[in-house]
Amino acid sequence: MATKKRKRSALKRIRQTQRRTTVKTIGRSAARTAVRAAREAIAKGGEAASDVIAAAASALDRAAKRGAIHKNSARRRRGRIAKAAAKSGKKKTST
Repeated sequence: MATKKRKRSALKRIRQTQRRTTVKTIGRSAARTAVRAAREAIAKGGEAASDVIAAAASALDRAAKRGAIHKNSARRRRGRIAKAAAKSGKKKTST
């Protein structure tokens, strides 16, 4: 059985989809990894947590800009990380 010949436009769309999927997957993965690192840093506490939180916020913004995640999802996750950081900061000062 002979392989079906595809139009040039279809081949181009296949290439575009593969490229877009790769870029978005990398962005989503980087954002998830950064958020996980931020949550661990918040749990441990310390001064380095603020840098990790900023990196997570940046990774979420980049992923949202590329369309890897929805912009409101990125904002919600940033807010939750900031809220957790503020809550852990209050615990340290009140104790």
